[in-house]
Amino acid sequence: MDTQKIKNKFKELFGSEGILYTSPGRINLIGEHTDYNGGFVLPGAIDKAMYIVIESNGTDTVKAYACDLNESSEFKINVDSDKPQEQWASYVFGVVREMQKKGKKIKGFNIVLSGEVPLGAGMSSSAALESAVGYALNDIYNLGFTRPELATIGQMTEHNYIGVKCGIMDQFASCMGKEGSLIRLDCRSLDYEYVPFNPKGYRLVLINTCVAHNLAAGGEYNKRRQSCENVVCKIAGNHPEVKLLRDANMQMLGEVKSEVSPIDYKRAKFVIGEIQRLLDACEALNKGDYETVGKKMYETHEGLSKEYEVSCPELDFLNDQAKKYGVTGSRVMGGGFGGCTINLVKDGLYDDFVKGATAAYEKEFNIKPKVYDVVIKDGARKLS
Repeated sequence: MDTQKIKNKFKELFGSEGILYTSPGRINLIGEHTDYNGGFVLPGAIDKAMYIVIESNGTDTVKAYACDLNESSEFKINVDSDKPQEQWASYVFGVVREMQKKGKKIKGFNIVLSGEVPLGAGMSSSAALESAVGYALNDIYNLGFTRPELATIGQMTEHNYIGVKCGIMDQFASCMGKEGSLIRLDCRSLDYEYVPFNPKGYRLVLINTCVAHNLAAGGEYNKRRQSCENVVCKIAGNHPEVKLLRDANMQMLGEVKSEVSPIDYKRAKFVIGEIQRLLDACEALNKGDYETVGKKMYETHEGLSKEYEVSCPELDFLNDQAKKYGVTGSRVMGGGFGGCTINLVKDGLYDDFVKGATAAYEKEFNIKPKVYDVVIKDGARKLS
């Protein structure tokens, strides 16, 4: 992104240069619906990010401007009831308030923001904004938060000021991202380790179906979570140490197969299998074995489609197209019911795959899909 525009806008509005910060969106290579089951996820920060220019203004007021929306917002720094009406500004407000709850003193500031993280594509533009603001305030006012603490502040902003009870993965990836690495995050303990991701000869590309089915808003996520909890309850009767599906294995699941519904069994089977697939994929990445990683991605899509049942015809079509063109790995990325497939593609197949799959998809569904090439990059940081 050309950052000169945002820097110029800040100078136009506030008469000074300000300081430029950025924080990226994210992808998740493998590990879906594992977070609320205490399992692992494998995200990485990407080369599409939010950018902010910011500077303390010595008052008790925050003055904010969103370049992409051509909107302004203003709120008092110490007034709880002064939450902005604009949702984008509520993220800024929420980060400030969460930091203040932890006893930190923050003065008013001027801020201009802009971004290149595509909205609605599952790359977490909101987490990128929270992380950029959090990192910048931490730096400007020397607040002493660690990066994992900044991720939690972003998550609590979503919970308390946006009304989204999200997990920690998005903010964690945005704050902790590292070029050339994915993050194996333990969603129960928040322990993490970096896993090498240097796919020479391969490219990562997302294809957005540009659909979002109503199933996602019809309680379907909650039903799946309930299925997992139902199975854990039964397994715990034999194995009291099992608190989450993370603690269970296929043998334990088999023991209660006759005691749970076929649907609950199927859902739990996917999650237990997905946790192991992620661990297998990490082992393969440590060996530089991207063919095995791709195989695990296809297995994940099959499970999400047939066992967890969160795919849709559009996603399945793109997955089939990936197979047709010999793509190394492909799966639905995110909660499902629409959104993107994430594809690991050999360089030599990339052009034919993207051209052929998008043309076939548009012909089949009369929808023009969007294509996003992504590269794994560093997390939140100061640029100037």
